[in-house]
Amino acid sequence: MTATYPARPECTTAPVGGPVTELVTELVTEEADFAALGPAWGRLYGRCGTATPFLSHAWLHSWWRSYGRPGRLRLLLVRRGPGGELAAAAPLMLVRRPLPALVPLGGPISDYGDVLLDDGDDGSAAGALAEALWRAARTALIDFREVRPGGAAERVHARWRGPRRALDDSLCLELPAVPMDELVARLSSGKAQRVRAKLRRLTALGVERRVAGPGEVAAALQRLLELHHSQWRGRGMTAEHLRPRFREHLVRAVGPMVRAGDAVVTEFRLGGEVVAVDLTLLSPGLAGGYLYGADPRLRERKADVAVMLLDACSGHAAAACGAADGRGVLSLLRGDEPYKHHWRPEPVVSRRLLLARRRTAPLLAAVLGVTAVRRWGGRALRRWGPGRRGQGLLPPGRRHVHNRP
Repeated sequence: MTATYPARPECTTAPVGGPVTELVTELVTEEADFAALGPAWGRLYGRCGTATPFLSHAWLHSWWRSYGRPGRLRLLLVRRGPGGELAAAAPLMLVRRPLPALVPLGGPISDYGDVLLDDGDDGSAAGALAEALWRAARTALIDFREVRPGGAAERVHARWRGPRRALDDSLCLELPAVPMDELVARLSSGKAQRVRAKLRRLTALGVERRVAGPGEVAAALQRLLELHHSQWRGRGMTAEHLRPRFREHLVRAVGPMVRAGDAVVTEFRLGGEVVAVDLTLLSPGLAGGYLYGADPRLRERKADVAVMLLDACSGHAAAACGAADGRGVLSLLRGDEPYKHHWRPEPVVSRRLLLARRRTAPLLAAVLGVTAVRRWGGRALRRWGPGRRGQGLLPPGRRHVHNRP
């Protein structure tokens, strides 16, 4: 079902020298209507400089097919006139536990969440989207998780007319989207020499890499997951990566993303055998190494897998978004693993943006209370040390889901 509403009277936009265009909002709740949005969604995605790959239509629609529940889809759209071009979109779903909330599509397997807003918006589309969210929320809290600083959702959050809060969410580490030699130049001379030696070692071993074509993506991703399983066997692999729904989502989403230039799958070969596969997701301003699989025998042969992967990812990032006004980013995605700090990344904390109406203010207060308790518990655990862990004070935190090296 698609419900259409006129925006509030002030939600209009007037192109220079042109007539005023009325903004119209829509609520989409049916998967078939979501599927049909692909071309228009893609055009808006291309006009939103803050968009991450996790906001592409291929990723979100595929995710919904694997993880969505009937009757829970809530896509909020803002169009420039009835049937006109999209000016804004919020991809959400309704959840009822632990409390009623509208949350972004993508779930834990997506590192960033946000909305799409046309870069040319003068604030009218952001305001119209805020009003559409106000109507859709009803008795639910709106909970935008993992919004990268500067994300479009911040502009909606600023225009919300009810109770709202912004909290810290996950930590991500980011590098500039530049070629590998420029990343190496950022290091101290000693570290840079060691990295160059590892690159020479990969060459001496005969490791070759090639980008999988669109028709090869499904087979390459199957090999990626096989290698990923082999590499993490017995070491606490993320269980979701073993499930058929994750494999189906990955294959279904990444094929169209490769064709659109929003993803690249790289195979690494040794002696003609595929020994590693990497999936890097791309958008005009941000690239991220999402998932990889590597044969454990690579490490036995003294091949540095992390250097091998970053060499490939940095090249893809520089080509895809390095020219974005010099602000392109290669994200190492969620997690504060020690290996990431070897490259002198910038720590960037994502935001959690909470929006409530007067009737849902108690839900907002409940979230703030639980968050405060967890933070207090985390500080207490760090203060008391590992000897006091496991006593039931704090539920286990969310583990980084991608298990990169």
